[in-house]
Amino acid sequence: MLIYSEIYQVTGPVERFAGQIASHGYVVACPSSFHEFEPPSAIPYDAEGTDRGNKYKIEKELAAYDEDAILSVDLLASLPNCNGRIAATGMCLGGHLAFRAAFDPRVLSSVCFFATDIHSATLGKGEKDDSLEKVKAGDLTGKGELLMIFGKQDTHVPRAGRDLIRKTLEDSNVTFSWMEVQAQHAFIRDESSKGRWDAALTRSCFTFMMELFERTAGRDLGPKSGSKAEIAHVC
Repeated sequence: MLIYSEIYQVTGPVERFAGQIASHGYVVACPSSFHEFEPPSAIPYDAEGTDRGNKYKIEKELAAYDEDAILSVDLLASLPNCNGRIAATGMCLGGHLAFRAAFDPRVLSSVCFFATDIHSATLGKGEKDDSLEKVKAGDLTGKGELLMIFGKQDTHVPRAGRDLIRKTLEDSNVTFSWMEVQAQHAFIRDESSKGRWDAALTRSCFTFMMELFERTAGRDLGPKSGSKAEIAHVC
């Protein structure tokens, strides 16, 4: 299981989130997104730390983010206690990275919490990523399953941005589920959330996440059944 962090790298909330997933029997890896710029220690949840993380986010090459994802999957797949069935999740910046990780056919599912910069295509150096363009080109079609989770009061990903992401996924025939909840950005962060943490919603979303992981990565249920025949309109 790949666990991608916010712009603050692997903080206490991210470690606890990863620990909860690991407690279900998964091997987890938490990549340090900004290892090119500083050690893997957490960046503080203060104004200076926020500015530093946002600066790194657009200084790092998009190709370097993708290389990290490939190497992380390679590492997990090489472990003797890994069954080779990989999934990913992340929040904020990490939500976008989990989204891009799904382009790798080895990643069977991704859960993206309030993924930033997908709608604006502004991840990486030059602030011009190709995440939605790759979706339009079919790079997610027929691959793993997505679960996209957003807060309806998230100012980082406004309604128009959420609508764009959802429409692009729908138009490209990507297998995904979509959740919008009554919450702001960072609502699953249980520390320094600036009053936005919602424990009840976090628990509910975690349940949806684990259902997807258990169905796709936790066990091999074989190929999907059913045909592409038109669904009958019946009651």
